[in-house]
Amino acid sequence: MPLIRLGDTGEVAAALPHLLGFRPTESVVLVALRGTGGSRVGLTVRADLPRPADAAALARALAAKLATDDPAAVLLAVVSEAPDRPWTPVPHDAAGPGPDADLPHRDLVHEVVLALDAHDVPVREALLVRAGRWWDYDCPYPCCAPGAGTPLPGGASPLAAAAVAGGAVLAADRDALAARIAPPAGGAGAAAMAEACLRAGREHATRLRAAGRSVLAGECHAAVADAVAACRPGPATAATRLPDARVARVLWALTLTEVRDRALATALGEDAAAAEVLWTECTRRAPVPLDCVPATLLAVSAWLRGDGATANVALDRALAADPGATLPRLLAEGLAACLPPAELRVLISDSLTSGQDAR
Repeated sequence: MPLIRLGDTGEVAAALPHLLGFRPTESVVLVALRGTGGSRVGLTVRADLPRPADAAALARALAAKLATDDPAAVLLAVVSEAPDRPWTPVPHDAAGPGPDADLPHRDLVHEVVLALDAHDVPVREALLVRAGRWWDYDCPYPCCAPGAGTPLPGGASPLAAAAVAGGAVLAADRDALAARIAPPAGGAGAAAMAEACLRAGREHATRLRAAGRSVLAGECHAAVADAVAACRPGPATAATRLPDARVARVLWALTLTEVRDRALATALGEDAAAAEVLWTECTRRAPVPLDCVPATLLAVSAWLRGDGATANVALDRALAADPGATLPRLLAEGLAACLPPAELRVLISDSLTSGQDAR
């Protein structure tokens, strides 16, 4: 990842969609600030704005997650189109934006500050982002009065340019992110894919009986490796779509645990990007429950490159397909606990080196 410098508070506020992978709405976002003086952006966590009665519990949960990144400080942002409200100061306020009106969601900000203080993590800035402008909840000057605010920086930011260069596509919201891997909503395409999977399943079972699991696993691994190669970027693969029959063979191949684990190893190698393309395509087109394993592999690939939002929606898809599956459940627990990508990489590498399956 390139080193991107965000020059001021407005740039950080404008960068929130790129830190999350989608444009947040009605959200509370916490950005860990690490390094000397808190100059480096670390873990970013987000949640929907809670009901007032749930604000304290949510604040404690978010603070516990962010504390796993050992931040020097935190930038807190509330993204909301809620209107201003009558001025109701809370006990910690020495001054406010004015006696007649107040920024919305100040009570939630207060709860988050208290929750982070319990972990000895200071809040460097608490911002409201609304209608293309930003406010500082603690700023006593006219620029942060409820009717004022500072415009978010315009144009393409360095972070946005770096994200595009790295292949990231910003989603409109979390639902749009999930829609990228959503199954087709019926129609001839879905029916054809289902039929291809039935044929491939019969062939898979016949071959298992005839040749045995060890031979079949070798053949299945070769099929997956060939499909990954077909997804490598370049003129030969540009604008191509894997046939249904080939995707179906990959889906059945991944039902073998040993093949799945070897496929998992591709996330650690030079074919990681090509593999993620394949897992995305398989997840999008697979019928339930064959979508569980590719969705799990997609989650690992996204997580290892720092895209926690895509990893979350992929694990949601995997667990919806097979609620009892062990690996996606464990991964979901690790992601909820904010396990860093580097630690996940070590865990995968160690499990593959030891010869144990990744369960």
